[in-house]
Amino acid sequence: MTRTDTRSFLKLSAALAAGLVLAACGKQEAPPAAASAPEAAAAPAPKTYVVGTDAAYAPFEYQNDKGEIVGFSVDLLNAVAEKGGFKIEFKNTPWEGIFNALQQGDRDVLISSVTITDERKQTMDFSDPYFDAIQLIAVKEGSKVAKFDDLKKLKVGVQTGTTGDEVVSKLLGKTSTSVKRFESTPLALKELEAGGVDAVVADNGVVINYVANNAGAKFKTVADTASFAPEQYGIPVRKGNAELLAMINKGLAAIKADGTYNAIYKKTFNIDPPAPAQAASN
Repeated sequence: MTRTDTRSFLKLSAALAAGLVLAACGKQEAPPAAASAPEAAAAPAPKTYVVGTDAAYAPFEYQNDKGEIVGFSVDLLNAVAEKGGFKIEFKNTPWEGIFNALQQGDRDVLISSVTITDERKQTMDFSDPYFDAIQLIAVKEGSKVAKFDDLKKLKVGVQTGTTGDEVVSKLLGKTSTSVKRFESTPLALKELEAGGVDAVVADNGVVINYVANNAGAKFKTVADTASFAPEQYGIPVRKGNAELLAMINKGLAAIKADGTYNAIYKKTFNIDPPAPAQAASN
């Protein structure tokens, strides 16, 4: 390469370098991408609670021809759950083990025509009352039973562990062989029809429903308000489960306020609900 060529090469190289510098200086960096706005946190899905119910107590809780658990209690708790903001799943649970299932955590809540009593309050917490009840006597047509005391010398059927069992045990003696205990009230009433017992004592709602739907049994009912204290059903949860209890009471208050409770009651019993009674707690 000659000197002239060398000078030309150097000038050209300098020009190219200057151009590169100018290009670099003039280059604009792209602005940083705007941070995407955080997505709104999705509301947590409502928790599902397992409900224990002894589905052998029509019209409150029973199984229809398809094996589905239905009845007044089921309709009521479904409405309560919707208003209270939680979900439920019903599990048929025999009465004799239903309270243990709650205490051991196999069930979160019960709805099984459970009367609120001081004794039961010691091991579980109850919702506000949702149904007024009283004990009623069922006997065959032609029976001379006119009041509770007339049962003293008779064989009486009851459902084990119910308030009917309690009152009859007080009258006849807890270990009396005249007290015949059954797994369900319908079984006790079947025994009455067969002649194995002379009377059955149970909650008015289930007795009235059975008598109305079994005309061939030829039963009659005997009321004795002087001997039987008013009762109220509540929805039990495990002792100390304040969160679930609050949601149940919220839903229960809501369905009473908006007329849903009255509609469910009338659908089941074909009458409007009576004014709330002041119940005894034992």
